[in-house]
Amino acid sequence: MRILIVLTSQAVMGETLRPTGLWIEEFAAPYFVLRDAGAEITLASPKGGAVPTDPTGDAWTPVPSSVARFRSDPAAQAALAETIPLARIDATGFDAIFYPGGLGPMWDLVENTRSIALIEQAFSRKIPIAFICHGQAALTAARMPDGRPLVAGRTLTAFSRVEDEAAGLATLAPFILEDRLRALGADYRCGPPHAPFVVRDGPLITGQNPASSQMLGEALLALLKA
Repeated sequence: MRILIVLTSQAVMGETLRPTGLWIEEFAAPYFVLRDAGAEITLASPKGGAVPTDPTGDAWTPVPSSVARFRSDPAAQAALAETIPLARIDATGFDAIFYPGGLGPMWDLVENTRSIALIEQAFSRKIPIAFICHGQAALTAARMPDGRPLVAGRTLTAFSRVEDEAAGLATLAPFILEDRLRALGADYRCGPPHAPFVVRDGPLITGQNPASSQMLGEALLALLKA
């Protein structure tokens, strides 16, 4: 199994300069699920190099087991510090693609043309593609061959408006992800705030929030093995 993980390079929330980035649990839990199953994993980001992590996620307590493992795993840390620039990625060699969240993707992956092309190619090839939390922002500009939004008519989840408002993110992010997905025609679903919730629609797998990280990784692995 060859898996591409696409990560954010965005370190601040737009003009506010408030720090953001990758929510580390959303990367770590699926990463270890896939790595432990023998997957060959490639990490990429718009700028390449080290991926910024959200300090709120870094300081989260109790520390998720996957994050504790990441902090004691030099190979995983080195991989996150040495991502490949997206412009150098050819998606045709991968069996699945995964987009972790954190608020960073709301800025740098929404209109990144290379990322959009990777997503559209993955759907045309019908390979598994997974997103979690705010990683689904990368889906919003993707289109089907006829020009319709790629999410139109698809059942999915993402960080909910209720969760955004409770976390104080509704006024910091450039848009509310749930609202944008609904406006694009997605059949948006969600579970209770901060509880694990994963949706599969064909090759598309989506997780609602950080609590869904382990479940999403397991769902992606199961689809790859199906």
